[in-house]
Formats: sequence, C-alpha cells, structure tokens
Amino acid sequence: MSQKKQVHLNLFLYGAGHHQAAWRAEDSAAEQLSETQYYIKLAQLAEKGLLDAVFFADGQAVSTSAAQAGPTWFFEPVTLLSAISQCTTNIGLVCTISASFYSPFHAARMLGSLQHLSQGRAGINVVTSMWDTEAQNHSLRELPAHAQRYARAGEFIDVLHKLWGSYPQQAVRIDRAGNFTDASLLQEINHEGEYFAVRGPLNMPNSPYGEPVLFQAGSSPAGRELAAAHAEAIYSVAADRGMAGEFARDISRRTKEQRGTENRALIMPGLVTYVGRTLEEAQAKQRALNELLPTEDALRQLGVFLQQDTSSWPLDQPVPKLPPLEEFTGPAGRYTTILRLIELHQPTVRELLGLLAAGGGHCTMVGTPEMIADEMERWLDEDAADGFNLMPPSLPGALEDFIDLVIPELQRRGRFRTSYESATLRGNLGLNIPQTAILERS
Repeated sequence: MSQKKQVHLNLFLYGAGHHQAAWRAEDSAAEQLSETQYYIKLAQLAEKGLLDAVFFADGQAVSTSAAQAGPTWFFEPVTLLSAISQCTTNIGLVCTISASFYSPFHAARMLGSLQHLSQGRAGINVVTSMWDTEAQNHSLRELPAHAQRYARAGEFIDVLHKLWGSYPQQAVRIDRAGNFTDASLLQEINHEGEYFAVRGPLNMPNSPYGEPVLFQAGSSPAGRELAAAHAEAIYSVAADRGMAGEFARDISRRTKEQRGTENRALIMPGLVTYVGRTLEEAQAKQRALNELLPTEDALRQLGVFLQQDTSSWPLDQPVPKLPPLEEFTGPAGRYTTILRLIELHQPTVRELLGLLAAGGGHCTMVGTPEMIADEMERWLDEDAADGFNLMPPSLPGALEDFIDLVIPELQRRGRFRTSYESATLRGNLGLNIPQTAILERS
C-alpha cells in the first residue's frame, strides 16, 4: 500500500499572534515582543512539534495609525533568525527579502551567512513589496509599476544563484603553505542586466549544503509566473479548498510551460486554526478574540486593502458591491481573496471583518483536532496543498493548541513525521540538494 501524502508545516511568526486583537488579551505576550527569548522559545516549541520551518515576513514602513492599532514589524528577520539558529537544531529558518529594495549581493551574503550559521536550514521568501510608503524609506517617491517590480525580482533571483555559485566550497583549500583558496575556482559573474550590474564573486564560500531554499509568495499573475519559474516552495493565499485547488492547478500548468516539468514547487497556503477538545471550546476561543477587535480600526484597515473609504459602511448590512478585479489598481492578491470571501460567505460587513481579523483572508479552520485533521487531509488528497503555513491567531496559545492536539492526530493518521528526517531544511522538505553542493561535500 502506498504511503499517504505527508503534510509539510511551517510556522508564520508574527507579533502576539495573527489576530489583529490578540495583543489586547490580558494574557498576551505583547510586552515580550522586543525580547529575543520570546521568539527563540516559539521556534523551540515549533521544533518540539517537528515543524519544517519558522517564517518571518517583513515590511519596510509603518504608519502612525498602524503603530497605534497593534504590533507590526519589529526585528530585522535575518538578524533574529541568526540568533534563533544558535538555539535550535533541525527547524528551518525562512525570511522575507524584498527584491525591490535589496541589492542581490547584499541579500546573497546575508542569506549565505544564515545558511552557514544554521548548517543548511536557511530559506528566502522573495517579494516585491506593496506600498509607496515603503519605497519612500528607500529614496524612491513610489514603487515601480507591478510588471517592472516582478521583472526586477526575476533578475534578482538569477543574480542570487550566480553569486551563490561564484565561490564554490571546494575552492577552500586551507593549505598552510600559502594557498587558502584555489583562486582558479572563483568566478566573476559580470552580470549586466536591466536592473542590476554585479561583478562578483561573492566574498564568502557557498555552504556545503547548497543554496537557501527559495520561497515565493505572490498571488497575482506576475507572482505566479515568478513562482513557476523559480520557486521551490510557495506561500499562497486560499480562503477555501476550491481556491487552493485552482491555484495549485494553475501553478502546475505554468511550471510545465516555464520549466518543462510536472514537478511544481511545494504549495503551502496560510492556515489559521482555533482548536478545542470540543467544537464549542474552539468557537469560544475564536469569539473571545473577535470580541477584542476594535471595529473602527478594522474598518480602516479594510479600506486600505480596498482603496476606498469604508468608515460609513453599515456593520450589519451586506458588503457593498466592489469593483471587479480587472478595474482594481491596488495589490491584487489580497483584493482577490476578499472578493472570494464575499462570494463564498455573502457576509455582512461585521462578518467580513471577523473573517479578515485573523490571517487576512487565509483559510480559517475551527474545531476539534479530528475535524481540523479531516479538512487538512482533504486538501492534501485533492492536491490543493502540500502543506500549510500555520498562522496562529494568538501566540503562544494557539500554537500550543495545534502542537498538543492536532499534531498527534496527524501522526496517528500517518500524515506527519514522528521525528525529523534531516537536519537541513531541504532534507525535511524533501527537496534535492543541488549537485554542486554534493560535489563540495564529497
């Protein structure tokens, strides 16, 4: 009998939890967000649960209203993951890097350093950023056009690969007679492209475990093209199993066109879970967080995503008709998700705010461990996902619930590991080690 498809699980770490009001709970970790040990303990908890990786998103700006409403960005993620790498053993360490603001040389060096520090557990999530306010912190008046940002991201990734290969590990000789490095194996990449000019080589040898794992998170058509061409794993947005299946089939089609292979990247949609030993207990946990949500702030954030004023929308009336996606000029991924939530649930404005409060439109599962494991299995068996990027609505509480209650149920069903297969992120995701790295280690 063939083995059941295994689920991959990453932990998306964010503040006191992904619910916008989580920090307001009396027992929240809000006071600990500036403490390195808070994140180390969460990563260790995730490693105890045998998860594949912890993941940090990142942003390059903060508004005064967002800062007042709750925690946004805090530590620079590569720095924080470097600290976490010294207090963990197996779990992967993935961070977001914006191709719109970083130079490839800078990113390649930072992520190459993390790959060495962690002994093969690093991953990079390449994004193009969303807001003009971010651009204005990087000496730009506004973000370039969407197509231009993604073209730059594609070139950015190409240069990363060239730089990581420009100083191969086998070049390091450490011959004390006077030859530390075999200089003949170093390569000037001499890249001259539309967006970057990089001489190379990188000023550090590649890791014996190869390059960091490349993730991508865009949901727009351009984002999907970038993922199909380059990604090894994808963080996607899917409000339901149908939406996830559509995305997976589209990525498979684009991957075959781009790479000529049926082997698409691993797809890991975001997943918010409220877990209880009974359905009523799980629902009570969701309700307790929703009751902390400031309606005025939630309406304002919804207006940012919709790019219109929502402050006067009647809370207990249906959501007003929104422009079709083709006419929308803002970030397309989140807008598509909101349209799908409205189509699926026909919610009132108040109900829509509740759906968006934790995870911003990512799939939300509420129930017992058995109920949640049932639905996760359906996603796996219908090829709608290869795993999930867990987005606990509260931290550490909702993460502890998942690890203590859902993980054992998945293990009982033969869907999740009972020990780590590898000490590297590639190994635990079932991804091949690049051939160059195999030669370097031989």
